Amino acid sequence: MSDIKKICVFCGSSDGNDETIQRAAQALGAIFAEKNITLVYGAAKIGIMGTVAQACLDAKGEVIGIIPNFLKKKEVVHLGLTQLITTKNMHERKLQMQEVSDGFITLPGGMGTLEELFEITTWLQLGLHQKPIGLLNVNGFYDSLLALLETMVRKGFLSMENYELLLVDTEIEGLLAKMDAFKPPRLPHWLTEERT
Repeated sequence: MSDIKKICVFCGSSDGNDETIQRAAQALGAIFAEKNITLVYGAAKIGIMGTVAQACLDAKGEVIGIIPNFLKKKEVVHLGLTQLITTKNMHERKLQMQEVSDGFITLPGGMGTLEELFEITTWLQLGLHQKPIGLLNVNGFYDSLLALLETMVRKGFLSMENYELLLVDTEIEGLLAKMDAFKPPRLPHWLTEERT
């Protein structure tokens, strides 16, 4: 992973009920530490978020947590991180995550996880960043979402080029390799045209 030193991970604040997902989160944290990739995430000690962070820390990796002030409660926030950044609100949190990270990986999660994934992908589509975005499709978790995106392409609401911005794999090493090889798209022509 030459240029990718910090990866932001979006994932659930719940544990879910699939042990395969929990094991994938543990493996991801450990692999980050092994590859000297700093984990950037939402700073919680609970759920899949807490699992991936603790696994990275246990393997002597570095973890940066970014959390809005209203969520900074002792029962939620992980107090053993390498660095903890507090923001004013959720919007500032996502902006900070984007600014400090070299790439993004989405693990299984709920509404908040999907919201983060689609916002950061939209920012890439609009040329607001040029960083790789990976989707770790653990145990078929995101099969239905990928089918919906394919329907968007077929119905003319999503271009194939933008569909392909999302890098998908079922294995961590495969996903990291795709992210390492990522070439950002050209800016949309309507963003580069002179405006009068």
